Amino acid sequence: MGLFCLGLEGSANKLGVGIVKEDGTILANLRETYITPPGEGFIPSKTAKHHSKKIIYLIKKAFLTAKVLPKDIGLIAYTKGPGMGGPLQNVAIVARMLSQMWNVPIIGVNHCVAHIEMGRIVTGAKDPIVLYVSGGNTQVIAYSLKKYRIFGETIDIAVGNCLDRFARAINLSNDPSPGYNIEQKAKEGGNNFM
Repeated sequence: MGLFCLGLEGSANKLGVGIVKEDGTILANLRETYITPPGEGFIPSKTAKHHSKKIIYLIKKAFLTAKVLPKDIGLIAYTKGPGMGGPLQNVAIVARMLSQMWNVPIIGVNHCVAHIEMGRIVTGAKDPIVLYVSGGNTQVIAYSLKKYRIFGETIDIAVGNCLDRFARAINLSNDPSPGYNIEQKAKEGGNNFM
Protein backbone atom coordinates (compact mmCIF):
# COMPACT_ATOMS: atom_id res chain seq x y z
CA MET A 1 0.00 0.00 0.00
CA GLY A 2 1.22 3.47 -0.86
CA LEU A 3 2.29 6.14 1.57
CA PHE A 4 0.49 9.02 -0.15
CA CYS A 5 -3.05 10.39 -0.11
CA LEU A 6 -4.74 11.81 -3.20
CA GLY A 7 -7.24 14.51 -2.24
CA LEU A 8 -10.04 15.78 -4.49
CA GLU A 9 -12.06 18.90 -3.65
CA GLY A 10 -14.94 20.24 -5.70
CA SER A 11 -17.63 21.61 -3.42
CA ALA A 12 -18.07 24.92 -5.27
CA ASN A 13 -16.37 26.83 -8.09
CA LYS A 14 -12.84 25.79 -7.13
CA LEU A 15 -11.63 22.34 -8.11
CA GLY A 16 -8.62 21.14 -6.15
CA VAL A 17 -6.33 18.12 -6.41
CA GLY A 18 -3.61 17.44 -3.90
CA ILE A 19 -1.13 14.74 -3.01
CA VAL A 20 0.10 14.53 0.57
CA LYS A 21 2.72 12.33 2.22
CA GLU A 22 1.85 10.21 5.24
CA ASP A 23 3.60 12.77 7.50
CA GLY A 24 1.44 15.61 6.14
CA THR A 25 3.97 17.05 3.69
CA ILE A 26 2.12 18.56 0.73
CA LEU A 27 3.65 17.41 -2.57
CA ALA A 28 1.01 18.83 -4.92
CA ASN A 29 -1.76 21.35 -4.34
CA LEU A 30 -3.34 22.35 -7.65
CA ARG A 31 -6.52 24.27 -8.42
CA GLU A 32 -8.69 25.26 -11.36
CA THR A 33 -11.38 27.87 -10.74
CA TYR A 34 -14.63 28.22 -12.64
CA ILE A 35 -15.06 31.95 -13.24
CA THR A 36 -18.36 33.47 -14.26
CA PRO A 37 -18.76 36.89 -15.86
CA PRO A 38 -19.04 39.81 -13.39
CA GLY A 39 -22.53 40.06 -11.94
CA GLU A 40 -23.33 36.38 -12.44
CA GLY A 41 -23.40 33.67 -9.81
CA PHE A 42 -22.37 30.05 -10.07
CA ILE A 43 -24.85 27.75 -11.75
CA PRO A 44 -24.26 24.27 -10.30
CA SER A 45 -24.65 22.45 -13.65
CA LYS A 46 -22.13 24.74 -15.38
CA THR A 47 -19.74 24.47 -12.44
CA ALA A 48 -20.04 20.67 -12.55
CA LYS A 49 -19.33 20.68 -16.30
CA HIS A 50 -16.18 22.76 -15.69
CA HIS A 51 -15.00 20.31 -13.03
CA SER A 52 -15.65 17.26 -15.22
CA LYS A 53 -13.57 18.83 -18.01
CA LYS A 54 -10.65 19.74 -15.72
CA ILE A 55 -10.37 16.99 -13.10
CA ILE A 56 -8.40 14.37 -15.08
CA TYR A 57 -5.95 17.02 -16.29
CA LEU A 58 -5.44 18.22 -12.70
CA ILE A 59 -4.93 14.69 -11.39
CA LYS A 60 -2.29 13.97 -14.04
CA LYS A 61 -0.57 17.29 -13.31
CA ALA A 62 -0.62 16.55 -9.56
CA PHE A 63 1.16 13.23 -10.11
CA LEU A 64 3.81 14.97 -12.23
CA THR A 65 4.22 17.75 -9.65
CA ALA A 66 4.47 15.31 -6.73
CA LYS A 67 6.72 12.91 -8.67
CA VAL A 68 4.68 9.89 -7.57
CA LEU A 69 2.76 7.20 -9.42
CA PRO A 70 -0.76 5.85 -8.89
CA LYS A 71 0.76 2.73 -7.27
CA ASP A 72 2.13 5.02 -4.53
CA ILE A 73 -1.37 6.13 -3.47
CA GLY A 74 -2.66 4.43 -0.32
CA LEU A 75 -5.79 6.52 0.26
CA ILE A 76 -8.16 8.73 -1.71
CA ALA A 77 -9.98 11.52 0.12
CA TYR A 78 -12.74 13.56 -1.51
CA THR A 79 -15.11 16.31 -0.44
CA LYS A 80 -18.36 14.66 0.58
CA GLY A 81 -20.15 17.93 1.38
CA PRO A 82 -21.47 20.42 2.10
CA GLY A 83 -21.43 22.20 -1.23
CA MET A 84 -23.12 22.33 -4.64
CA GLY A 85 -24.64 19.00 -5.65
CA GLY A 86 -23.38 18.70 -9.24
CA PRO A 87 -19.73 19.53 -8.56
CA LEU A 88 -19.68 17.31 -5.45
CA GLN A 89 -21.16 14.41 -7.42
CA ASN A 90 -18.57 14.70 -10.20
CA VAL A 91 -15.67 14.63 -7.74
CA ALA A 92 -17.21 11.70 -5.83
CA ILE A 93 -17.61 9.66 -9.03
CA VAL A 94 -13.97 10.20 -10.01
CA ALA A 95 -12.80 9.37 -6.48
CA ARG A 96 -14.81 6.12 -6.43
CA MET A 97 -13.61 5.16 -9.90
CA LEU A 98 -9.93 5.67 -8.96
CA SER A 99 -10.45 3.82 -5.68
CA GLN A 100 -11.78 0.80 -7.56
CA MET A 101 -9.15 0.98 -10.32
CA TRP A 102 -6.24 1.22 -7.88
CA ASN A 103 -7.81 -0.91 -5.12
CA VAL A 104 -7.22 1.71 -2.42
CA PRO A 105 -9.54 2.86 0.37
CA ILE A 106 -11.62 5.99 -0.04
CA ILE A 107 -12.84 8.45 2.57
CA GLY A 108 -15.39 11.23 2.26
CA VAL A 109 -14.37 14.45 4.01
CA ASN A 110 -16.66 17.11 5.44
CA HIS A 111 -15.68 20.41 3.81
CA CYS A 112 -16.32 22.46 6.97
CA VAL A 113 -14.30 20.14 9.21
CA ALA A 114 -11.44 20.18 6.69
CA HIS A 115 -11.29 23.99 6.88
CA ILE A 116 -11.23 23.85 10.67
CA GLU A 117 -8.56 21.14 10.74
CA MET A 118 -6.36 23.16 8.36
CA GLY A 119 -6.71 26.11 10.72
CA ARG A 120 -5.74 23.96 13.69
CA ILE A 121 -2.64 22.71 11.87
CA VAL A 122 -1.57 26.20 10.75
CA THR A 123 -2.16 27.87 14.14
CA GLY A 124 -1.28 24.97 16.43
CA ALA A 125 -4.56 25.49 18.30
CA LYS A 126 -5.44 22.48 20.45
CA ASP A 127 -9.12 22.97 21.23
CA PRO A 128 -10.42 26.04 19.38
CA ILE A 129 -13.84 27.60 19.34
CA VAL A 130 -14.29 28.55 15.71
CA LEU A 131 -16.30 31.23 13.95
CA TYR A 132 -16.67 29.45 10.63
CA VAL A 133 -17.59 31.78 7.76
CA SER A 134 -17.39 30.12 4.35
CA GLY A 135 -19.79 30.12 1.43
CA GLY A 136 -23.16 28.97 2.72
CA ASN A 137 -22.05 28.63 6.34
CA THR A 138 -21.79 31.05 9.25
CA GLN A 139 -21.43 28.97 12.41
CA VAL A 140 -19.87 28.86 15.85
CA ILE A 141 -18.27 25.41 16.10
CA ALA A 142 -16.23 23.66 18.78
CA TYR A 143 -14.88 20.17 19.37
CA SER A 144 -16.90 18.53 22.14
CA LEU A 145 -17.39 14.91 23.18
CA LYS A 146 -15.16 13.59 20.36
CA LYS A 147 -16.89 15.41 17.52
CA TYR A 148 -17.38 18.88 16.11
CA ARG A 149 -20.59 20.48 17.29
CA ILE A 150 -22.39 23.53 15.96
CA PHE A 151 -23.28 25.80 18.86
CA GLY A 152 -24.86 28.54 16.78
CA GLU A 153 -25.50 29.46 13.16
CA THR A 154 -27.38 31.87 10.93
CA ILE A 155 -30.92 30.93 10.06
CA ASP A 156 -31.33 33.26 7.10
CA ILE A 157 -28.31 34.08 4.89
CA ALA A 158 -24.72 33.13 5.56
CA VAL A 159 -22.10 35.89 5.45
CA GLY A 160 -20.35 34.23 2.48
CA ASN A 161 -23.58 34.12 0.47
CA CYS A 162 -24.28 37.73 1.42
CA LEU A 163 -20.87 38.79 0.07
CA ASP A 164 -21.45 36.76 -3.12
CA ARG A 165 -24.83 38.42 -3.68
CA PHE A 166 -23.44 41.89 -3.00
CA ALA A 167 -20.58 41.33 -5.47
CA ARG A 168 -23.09 40.25 -8.14
CA ALA A 169 -25.29 43.28 -7.42
CA ILE A 170 -22.39 45.71 -7.98
CA ASN A 171 -21.08 43.68 -10.94
CA LEU A 172 -17.77 42.55 -9.43
CA SER A 173 -15.80 39.60 -10.78
CA ASN A 174 -15.65 36.24 -9.03
CA ASP A 175 -11.93 36.06 -9.80
CA PRO A 176 -10.21 35.32 -7.46
CA SER A 177 -13.24 35.59 -5.13
CA PRO A 178 -16.14 37.97 -4.53
CA GLY A 179 -15.09 38.73 -0.95
CA TYR A 180 -11.54 39.59 -1.97
CA ASN A 181 -12.78 41.87 -4.75
CA ILE A 182 -15.15 43.67 -2.38
CA GLU A 183 -12.21 44.24 -0.03
CA GLN A 184 -10.08 45.68 -2.86
CA LYS A 185 -12.88 48.05 -3.91
CA ALA A 186 -13.31 49.15 -0.30
CA LYS A 187 -9.61 50.06 -0.15
CA GLU A 188 -10.15 52.40 -3.12
CA GLY A 189 -12.93 54.23 -1.28
CA GLY A 190 -12.80 57.32 0.82
CA ASN A 191 -15.52 59.17 2.66
CA ASN A 192 -17.92 58.88 -0.27
CA PHE A 193 -20.91 56.58 -0.22
CA MET A 194 -22.21 54.57 -3.17
